[in-house]
Amino acid sequence: MFSQKDLEQIETKGIEIKTVESQIQYFIDGFPWMSLTRAATPGDGILQLTDEQIQQALDTYEEYVPTLRIVKFVPASGAATRMFKSLFAFLEAGKSDKSVEEFFERISEFAFYDDLKAALAKDGLEIETADRLTIAEYFLTSKGLDYGSLPKGLLKFHRYENENRTPVEEHLVEGATYARSKGEVAIHFTVSPEHKAKFRELIEEKASEYAERHNLGFGIDFSEQKSSTDTIAVNMDNTPFTDKSGALLFRPAGHGALLANLNDVEADLVFIKNIDNVVPDRLKNTTTIYKRAIAGTLLQTRERVFDYLKRLDSGDTSQELMAEIDEFLRRVLCVEPLNGFYEGSVEEVVTYFRNKLNRPIRVCGMVKNVGEPGGGPFWAKSPDGSSQLQVVESAQVDMDDEAQKDKFLKATHFNPVDLVCSWTDYTGKAFDLLKFRDPQTGFITQKSKDGKDLKAQELPGLWNGSMSDWNTLFVEVPLITFNPVKTVNDLLRDEHKG
Repeated sequence: MFSQKDLEQIETKGIEIKTVESQIQYFIDGFPWMSLTRAATPGDGILQLTDEQIQQALDTYEEYVPTLRIVKFVPASGAATRMFKSLFAFLEAGKSDKSVEEFFERISEFAFYDDLKAALAKDGLEIETADRLTIAEYFLTSKGLDYGSLPKGLLKFHRYENENRTPVEEHLVEGATYARSKGEVAIHFTVSPEHKAKFRELIEEKASEYAERHNLGFGIDFSEQKSSTDTIAVNMDNTPFTDKSGALLFRPAGHGALLANLNDVEADLVFIKNIDNVVPDRLKNTTTIYKRAIAGTLLQTRERVFDYLKRLDSGDTSQELMAEIDEFLRRVLCVEPLNGFYEGSVEEVVTYFRNKLNRPIRVCGMVKNVGEPGGGPFWAKSPDGSSQLQVVESAQVDMDDEAQKDKFLKATHFNPVDLVCSWTDYTGKAFDLLKFRDPQTGFITQKSKDGKDLKAQELPGLWNGSMSDWNTLFVEVPLITFNPVKTVNDLLRDEHKG
């Protein structure tokens, strides 16, 4: 299937040939559907913390903070192109719609307005009198701000009395409110290679200012999506796709590829949150409280996991301990074993308990479903036949199966990508996260290049299949903690006003 030239290209990318062959087989066979048991709901997979439980979790977090290496992990490599879809249609073909009209009518309300005005003024133009096509050109292209090709993290989102902030800056400020440890906030941004210099420039310009304001230090680092995580593209007949030069085409494999970046992070506790889910200072308090609360919930749960593992290590297989661990797995970690599980020997039960306890752990904030696209919280079958909590996307479910479709549509909550994770075991050693993903939960999509149709493949999503074999807790968080920016006009919503 592959020529010597192909094999050399694959080797250069750092990908094993068996990995590429496996990807092609997935194109041929497809990925198996997820098997949903039921939607996770409050009282059945989703925790609704009482005021007392929130305070206890906050106290636990404060107690642990001085001993922890904490990192805030922010996927920030995606381009903002989709934010401006309507504006691009207007610029390229003169097509206007309600969103375009609103953009121009309220343009002075955006945080980037002053920069846009200055860009036009450089060429002797006034934003008040320039025609709309000219303004769109200066906004989207390199003639002006070039927002159409920049990542979201570098765009001006929020306007304050004395400054305008990008999402990167908002993450610095937010990190200071809940991710400070030993006088420092460590933040890791995943960025695309072509924008890395601009991210560094912004951090060098702004970090010291925010550090002084909040009386702390920032430890900022960056990583790029690794070339070795790219997936091969194929023609519609599943043969390898080649470009005009005859080279194989490899494509970035979605946010699931960032599992390799996450695996390189050395920390006791990691907060994960998307780059565009930020709010101005006046709304940060609720986010801060719940970030600390779900972190405290993780630490409380991890304490019990470590205690059980140590007791099993000591040789304790008493009936009381076995019953206690079973209750903990079912009620707290939401892991339901196969029917007939207890017909096995004590050694088999202990092995099962150990395997289920000794895993990375995550607590995922969940908001009430308000019709946003994306994944939700479910009980789903694992490869070993047990049921446990999973974040599941609609693309993973066979919507032609009425029973599965019905279960999916009964979800009451939505995944806003609000995670706190820990992957050090009870001896202090870090887990290899690549061993806890389900490779059979990828996605296949149809794309095109050079006028030719192709099929592309995404790796298991970072908070879907890539964390499939983690211990998982879902906690309901307020809707105000979820404020993504999908289109530029989302920045006009009250939640994004400073």
